[in-house]
Amino acid sequence: MRRTMLWLLAVIVTVAATVLVFLPAAWLGQVVEKQTGGRLTLGDAQGTLWRGSAFVGGAAGRGGAVTPLLPGRFAWRLSPLVLLGQVDLELENPLALAQPVALTGSWSDWRVSAGTLLLPAGGLAGLGAPLNTLAPSGNMRLGWSSLDLARLGNAVAVSGRTVLSMEDMGSRVSAVKPLGSYEMVLDWRGARVDLDLKTVRGALLLSGKGTLENGRLDFSGQARAAEGYEESLGSLLNLLGQRRMVDGKNIIALEFKQ
Repeated sequence: MRRTMLWLLAVIVTVAATVLVFLPAAWLGQVVEKQTGGRLTLGDAQGTLWRGSAFVGGAAGRGGAVTPLLPGRFAWRLSPLVLLGQVDLELENPLALAQPVALTGSWSDWRVSAGTLLLPAGGLAGLGAPLNTLAPSGNMRLGWSSLDLARLGNAVAVSGRTVLSMEDMGSRVSAVKPLGSYEMVLDWRGARVDLDLKTVRGALLLSGKGTLENGRLDFSGQARAAEGYEESLGSLLNLLGQRRMVDGKNIIALEFKQ
């Protein structure tokens, strides 16, 4: 009887190890969907949980098709030590990441190494009005030195700073190209993010501050034309918000609350 039990245990361990070794990468897509509330998923996942690749996409549309949100495919290598509570993950994507990014830590606390993520400006249209009408174009990148993440129940708290650089931005509704270059600083303070937008250079001047907390956005800013561009940017400014007089200057109030 004892010998039989040992034999069954050996079979169970062997089967479990085999399943873990060859666990398909598609399973990781289900984890991503669950953690992001279905907003993100992994498309065309290939390989295994430990070594695989996929593209990052939004929720599946009609026919179950997944639309890529970022250029290229992300390839990953995950150490089996995660089964013992030690996370060691490396991500690569030459089209979206300036260099490989490492995520290390435990099951509840992680650190993301310094990196730069290249973002398609066209993705801003997915944020709704007025960005879907403006159809922005340009070069965008999100950079950070390092980020600390901690699981808090079903949420993840983030500590650190990221900088969204938007260079040579344009719009299909404006003949002025480029409109300008801008910088959005995001200070992550757990469940809260402080936002600070400023203009680096350009004909369209943007500025503002806001917060993102528990999924709720509260942003207040202004837009105005640089000297000499008041007439050529008039139609574009009317699409951005309500006109107001501030310190004798005609500006557009940018208000986003969600």
